[in-house]
Amino acid sequence: MSAVYINSASCISVQDTLKENFFQNLNPENSVQTLKAIDPNYKEFIPPAMIRRMSKTVKMSSVASHYALKEAGIEQPDAIIVGTGMGCSQDSEKFLKNVIDNHEEFLTPTFFIQSTHNTVAGQIALGLQCHAYNFTYVNTSSSLEFSFLDAKLQINDGEADNVLVGSTDEQTGRTMELYCLNNTIKKEEDLPADYLHSETNGVIWGEGAAFFVLGKNKTNNSYARLKNIQISSKVDLDETQDFIDGFLAQNNVKNEDIDAVILGFSGDAKSDLYYTKAAELFPASTLLYYKHLSGEFNTASGFSTFMACHILKDQQIPDVMMINDVKKGEVRNILLYNHLAGEDHSLVLLERA
Repeated sequence: MSAVYINSASCISVQDTLKENFFQNLNPENSVQTLKAIDPNYKEFIPPAMIRRMSKTVKMSSVASHYALKEAGIEQPDAIIVGTGMGCSQDSEKFLKNVIDNHEEFLTPTFFIQSTHNTVAGQIALGLQCHAYNFTYVNTSSSLEFSFLDAKLQINDGEADNVLVGSTDEQTGRTMELYCLNNTIKKEEDLPADYLHSETNGVIWGEGAAFFVLGKNKTNNSYARLKNIQISSKVDLDETQDFIDGFLAQNNVKNEDIDAVILGFSGDAKSDLYYTKAAELFPASTLLYYKHLSGEFNTASGFSTFMACHILKDQQIPDVMMINDVKKGEVRNILLYNHLAGEDHSLVLLERA
């Protein structure tokens, strides 16, 4: 496959990642059950009449995609591909509440129409008047990686030159209540969370949207080269290292060639064992983690990809992300490893552009 470059990166998250100097102002949080994304001033980007009808994930995605396209200097992408785990869950909850409250009668279709997972990609296309390929992937924690894979194939097959790729997920009240009941979210007595050496199960839940423009040509703005992606729905704990070694061998990369590894430590004692196993393979690499900055959610890997892009471009690593003391003179190759509760494992290999 030919090279595919990440030519822009934009993110709305728990951190103030729309600001230029956000690297210097990263604030980890480990003492609350849920983390809310910092909202920009949506009125600067979306007409007030439309804002009222938009769920948070649509608003976040509209602004993040705007920044990504502007940075890449692209007015009309050749494709729009979005990955999401929960979609527009706010409107889904409204629709289901409407069904119950009205005894399944006299229902307006608005909430249902807006609750479908592909609403985000559709709204972005409507705003741009873009009639190109438009697709949404819903694959829990590997939704963004499937979107990247599709974009890479579109570019390699000559179907597109520039593709807008994004990931987005929002929090909703009832869903968070259910996550607390089934212990997906940490109990209050288990806080503050220890992300790297946790002895309790459950995570701190976050939200956010990250958008990227992938192109076949390298530009002055390019952050990274997207070398390869591997996805597996199931990986046994004792197969973790083979899973990673096989991926590196497939790309003719040795373990010592990986300058930095970004691992998705979430504070969930059971599933974090995968990351501990993975870390053992890279004694000479800089080991990083990020979910203490973003929270755990279905498309949290969007935040880690955004951070990896900035690390490669700026050649700076925030101290708050460091797990070990290894520092490289130059960061050329970054490996990202993520899963959600031990399922849907993904590996992404990025190279400095």
